[in-house]
Amino acid sequence: MHLTAMKPEFWNTAKRYYDLKSYFINTFGCKVYKIQIDAGFTCPNRDGTLATGGCSYCDGRYSKLRRSGPLPAVSRQIEAGKALYSRLRDAKKFIAYFQTASNTYGPYEHLKSLYDEALAQEDIVGLAVGTRPDCVEDAILDLFEEYAKKNQVWLEYGLQSIHDRTLALINRGHKAETFLDAVARTAHRRINICVHIILGLPGENRDDMLTTARVIAGLPVDGIKIHLLLALRGTVLGEQYEAGKITMIQKEEYVATVADILEILPSHMVIQRLTADGYRDIYLAPEWGKNKMNVLNAIDRELERRGTWQGIRSGRDLFPG
Repeated sequence: MHLTAMKPEFWNTAKRYYDLKSYFINTFGCKVYKIQIDAGFTCPNRDGTLATGGCSYCDGRYSKLRRSGPLPAVSRQIEAGKALYSRLRDAKKFIAYFQTASNTYGPYEHLKSLYDEALAQEDIVGLAVGTRPDCVEDAILDLFEEYAKKNQVWLEYGLQSIHDRTLALINRGHKAETFLDAVARTAHRRINICVHIILGLPGENRDDMLTTARVIAGLPVDGIKIHLLLALRGTVLGEQYEAGKITMIQKEEYVATVADILEILPSHMVIQRLTADGYRDIYLAPEWGKNKMNVLNAIDRELERRGTWQGIRSGRDLFPG
């Protein structure tokens, strides 16, 4: 482990971590916006393949768009997304973000038709596809690799924790080795890998969360999304919170832990998210988590107080070759 003396210049940002906005500007020469898509997918942890209850923190309602009626075609959703961003003069390039549920969970031809439809739309420069590590067959990885020859492709794996005891406790439906296998099969295919983790999961302390970060830091991972655990009404975890069986992480601990994790992660890893938001109608706790900007500002202040930044304690080369 080494301590670097200077913040990396290649970030081209005043922030103390390599944020997604800066990455897109560095890569495309302009801002790039992600258009969220609900393509009607479900999850093996809900449809009975693995279980029906889903992960303990998940409300299972999927997107507002799906709850409002029949889903529009992918092309129509992209069109609507562009219209939403039309007020921004610099909104010229977009990533089609298949966000809702497990977006590689389905027959190959169906998946390919949806991705093809998205990439055929004007000004779409790539895909971001959220999924589970147990829902990615090699044939789909081959397809993404082919897309990546002409487009940027991000495959987002939901890990949440590297600890099997935690994955079992939250009814995740897979073990850490499944995630490690998925990353190994995805790496070196020109596909960008993003990993989702959750801080504050039941039974985990700060060392547990940092262990998850250290494992990710040692893998061929290109980006990360760090989520705050939320207690939501209608979920198993929400019921546990209301019954007093679990407590939520405090703001000070969360901010300090995020700063610790950023110091551990390699400087080239793109930080796509640092907290969670949304779910206003079913939100239970933590109360402080409702103000996303307040949390982000607190993380910035903590890094400034420490005089540190992402990668300062990374065990990997600062400038990977």
